[in-house]
Amino acid sequence: VQLQASEGGLVQPGGSLRLSCTASGFTMDYYAIAWFRQAPGKEREGISCISDNGNTYYEDSVKGRFTFSRDNSKRTVYLQMNSLEPEDTAVYHCATDFYDYSRCGWDKRWDTWGQGTLVTVSS
Repeated sequence: VQLQASEGGLVQPGGSLRLSCTASGFTMDYYAIAWFRQAPGKEREGISCISDNGNTYYEDSVKGRFTFSRDNSKRTVYLQMNSLEPEDTAVYHCATDFYDYSRCGWDKRWDTWGQGTLVTVSS
């Protein structure tokens, strides 16, 4: 059972980047997947989630700029990040929950994590 995130990178302010997270060892179709991030010196925060039926949720900090989608045939979810700001600089993680698996919610355990990927927004 594994989640594998794509590499992040260095992006200029106002630029775009797409992160992906690919599942292996389980049928991703039934699972909500979330993205979290941890900026330097700050606590980890959940920023977006996609439920098993494709409903998406966004925190205010990314709403209108980030788009979360899923392609179950590829066992992959995508986080399209537009209009990036220096404040988006963080290590990003995808995660799922094998106990309470289908819904979104920051109150869940989120017990399975992909490796972190660094996104740096800087000129």
